[in-house]
Amino acid sequence: MEIYLHISAGSGPRECEWVVARLAEAFSKEAKAEGLNCDILLGEQTAANHYLSLLVKLSGEKAQPFANARIGTIKWIRTSPFRPNHRRKNWFASVTAAPTLQDIPELHDRDIQYQTMRASGPGGQHVNTTDSAVRATHKPTGISVVAKEERSQHRNKKLAVAKLAIIFIEQQSGEEAGSRATMWQQNQSLERGNEVRTYVGAKFKMR
Repeated sequence: MEIYLHISAGSGPRECEWVVARLAEAFSKEAKAEGLNCDILLGEQTAANHYLSLLVKLSGEKAQPFANARIGTIKWIRTSPFRPNHRRKNWFASVTAAPTLQDIPELHDRDIQYQTMRASGPGGQHVNTTDSAVRATHKPTGISVVAKEERSQHRNKKLAVAKLAIIFIEQQSGEEAGSRATMWQQNQSLERGNEVRTYVGAKFKMR
């Protein structure tokens, strides 16, 4: 089983962007302890070790219950490592299942153009010997993404759709829409005081 999770700082300050990166690391360690794989596939980086959001993939037999236990608001308790005189000590990030086409009525598969290409790494070295990378372009809006992190074309297509859906929703932010896309945005917003997990301290230990 494979599940994509979207970790986001929302509109929080840079401490929350720092929490996003630490959460991905924590999830990787916790997943390994439970016999799962947790791969970081995509990040919107703002500075060194600071991310507005990260997309991670869980894979393994127990991926679903692992994800279910982490979907929601995550709280980290510690004095700010960047503003030691700041009075605030609680920082939040959200974890949601990455949206699918079914979550966004305005995003139709018939409007998406898929193009396969050779996945390559630094220096032009081929990561794979087949055309496994996928470019997905939403023709009505021109939004285009490339997925090459996975080893198969099928998985990269699925990943490309997840990336496209996230960007599509972010671009719809602030627009009027009585749709499930708006509902997804509301559901992935941070709910302080309703955290599903709490971590504390510089070593990010779970309470």
